[in-house]
Amino acid sequence: MLKEDYVINITGRQFYEEDTGEVTLSTTGTYTIKGQARFIAYKEYDEDDPRVSHMAVLKVEPGKVTMMRGGSATRLILEQGRRHLCMYDTGFGSLTVGVFASELNAELGREGGSLEIKYTLDIDSNLSSQNELRVEVSPLPQPLEFGE
Repeated sequence: MLKEDYVINITGRQFYEEDTGEVTLSTTGTYTIKGQARFIAYKEYDEDDPRVSHMAVLKVEPGKVTMMRGGSATRLILEQGRRHLCMYDTGFGSLTVGVFASELNAELGREGGSLEIKYTLDIDSNLSSQNELRVEVSPLPQPLEFGE
């Protein structure tokens, strides 16, 4: 069992044709550093059955972020200035999507920080959506000890 000792705030925006969508999530999770990589992990709950959850992990390396979701084939590689073909699980099956990160800014230190990514998704080389992702990670406030 991971000690969920960080607050993780995520804002995702999608722009496609005339539509815009926004998703926000505020949850608790973990933040660990291993060498040059930072790992942000949190649970995502099933929309249809909130008792079902899967672990989502963001592996942040210099110039590159890998997004993985437990229980699915989804693995998106976001590397600034490069297009990657990645597996994306829709819940009804998997498909291959092209992912191109135009901007990737990671300001993550020992106590957390922020991550901002602008990227596009394409299917069969046809633009599907433009996306923005902002992740903020900060330690959970610690309760005061009795007598302080």
